Amino acid sequence: MNTKDIILELRTKKALSQEELAEKVFVTRQAVSRWENGETVPNTETLKLLSQLFDVSINTLLGSPRKLICQCCGMPLEDSSMSREPDGQFNEEYCKWCYSDGNFAYSSVEELTDFLVGHMSNDQFTPEQAREYFSAMLPTLEHWK
Repeated sequence: MNTKDIILELRTKKALSQEELAEKVFVTRQAVSRWENGETVPNTETLKLLSQLFDVSINTLLGSPRKLICQCCGMPLEDSSMSREPDGQFNEEYCKWCYSDGNFAYSSVEELTDFLVGHMSNDQFTPEQAREYFSAMLPTLEHWK
């Protein structure tokens, strides 16, 4: 989905007119119209305001151009699993289970590996296979580099 379609859909779901949305993000109604017609894209500061207003990430507003993964555990990130900063802003680097309220849940890669092995292993993915996989993959993520 394109940014123009996403903004239109989110505005419609909130039952806002173009004028009302414009007032909330400090732009003109014409600017909102240009976004929804695909003529322009909101600037960075306006994307932040739209993200807060609609409670979606900037990545979502831009049509999810990047495939985000948690830089602590490697889990794919969606708005529902994305962490937030203490001020409520989305943090597009970490999932809500690894980073919450400005704090990391795991103090070492070994602690996280033990947790993941305990929760991810099954009949098709033995604990030994899981440990080998996570021991190789986790150190490639930004948080553990």
